[in-house]
Amino acid sequence: MKPKTGVLYGLGVGPGDPELITLKAARILNSADVVYAAASTKNSYSLAVGIARPHIPDLTPVKMLHFPMTSDQEIKKKAWKENALTLIDELEQEKTVAFLTLGDSMIYSTYGYVLQHVQKLAPQIPVISVPGISAYQAAAACLNEPLVEGEEALLVVSGVKGGDTFRKYAVKPDNLVFMKAYRNIQDITAALDEAGLKDNSVAIKNCGLPDQEIVKDLESLKDCPPNYWTLVLAKQKNI
Repeated sequence: MKPKTGVLYGLGVGPGDPELITLKAARILNSADVVYAAASTKNSYSLAVGIARPHIPDLTPVKMLHFPMTSDQEIKKKAWKENALTLIDELEQEKTVAFLTLGDSMIYSTYGYVLQHVQKLAPQIPVISVPGISAYQAAAACLNEPLVEGEEALLVVSGVKGGDTFRKYAVKPDNLVFMKAYRNIQDITAALDEAGLKDNSVAIKNCGLPDQEIVKDLESLKDCPPNYWTLVLAKQKNI
């Protein structure tokens, strides 16, 4: 007989607005035995927990899994494995475990890395990943601007390495999303300018949060770099 285990739920809780969390995620949170979320090794803050808090019963434990903010892949892999083992320990006690992730559970998510280690180390544990509204979907809605129309295509890239990820594509996309466009906003702006897209680009800071800000002049961000929760939408045609 196979040993019984709990179920791991990876819950996308949306970009920031608590009302954008799905009914399914809210239902699971209401019945989970324990809730986990990712946090930096420097603090225990989690925006995902803040979004989900109204749906978490007062007596449900909420715990942080700490991840180092580093480019060292070995350090990252060690943290992913250690945190996966923490989840596995809870799951082997037959607990229902919810892991919160901002936006969608499968788009540039820390959960995705931990999930791979859970599946490798404990393949017998059932996992259910619940999608959420991504930041760029919410940003397009905020702008009242469709992401794609007709036969158009959409390219989604990370801005962690500036504009280099975008530069490697030979064909300019109809529509472009730069996620995590904060630390290297100057190079991202330069890459968009090189592709003739800068004038049709908009940055959105803190999408869905009370301090949300729309920036239509990317050049203005050079002297005041945006924070982590910033993305850029660009189009071939005017936004």
